[in-house]
Amino acid sequence: MFLSAFNREKTVMPTPETALAGRPAPIPTAQRHFVNGRPLSPPFPAGLKEVQFGMGCFWGAERLLWQTPGVYVTVAGYAGGLTPNPTYEETCTGLTGHAEVVRVIYDPAEVSLENLLMLFFEAHDPTQGMRQGNDIGTTYRSAIYLENADELELARSVRDRFQQALEANGRNDRITTEIAEAGAFYPAEDYHQQYLAKNPAGYCGLKGTGVSCPVG
Repeated sequence: MFLSAFNREKTVMPTPETALAGRPAPIPTAQRHFVNGRPLSPPFPAGLKEVQFGMGCFWGAERLLWQTPGVYVTVAGYAGGLTPNPTYEETCTGLTGHAEVVRVIYDPAEVSLENLLMLFFEAHDPTQGMRQGNDIGTTYRSAIYLENADELELARSVRDRFQQALEANGRNDRITTEIAEAGAFYPAEDYHQQYLAKNPAGYCGLKGTGVSCPVG
């Protein structure tokens, strides 16, 4: 696919010197989940765990995840970048380094991290680099941000299983998913939260490869 000069620039991660400055205070956002009414910010109930998934545009990804049994609450936001407290408009420039992600707070007694990782890989195309379909730029990259070394190891194991499954189905593209320990998470603006519940006919770019992730 031909990329304009502007889109090519958006696919290059910024450096600390070129990243936007951001702001010291959080941007305004919703306080409660539009669908289930639960608080969007910590503290969350004891025993719950967190993972952050970047699957392209966060609208469709968030809907998939809040509908998953065992997920307590979801929050659309920005992670993995340099700019503190970015706005949506800033992330779209590619100069914040952030990916659009969904913060997933889940009950491990009801859904395992492994099952969430399998859902993640099946629900989008993790081989596209700095894009997802027609959504182009660093903000749309495939990414997983986790809490500790054991979870990082598990994510890499599931990635490798899915890579083998892709190749067994004639897909030789390499998975480009960023897998890293979670840093700062910045909730997106109010109108992005649970967007497709508020706008059922809204845009959803979420599209998988049609390949299933093998069970470990």
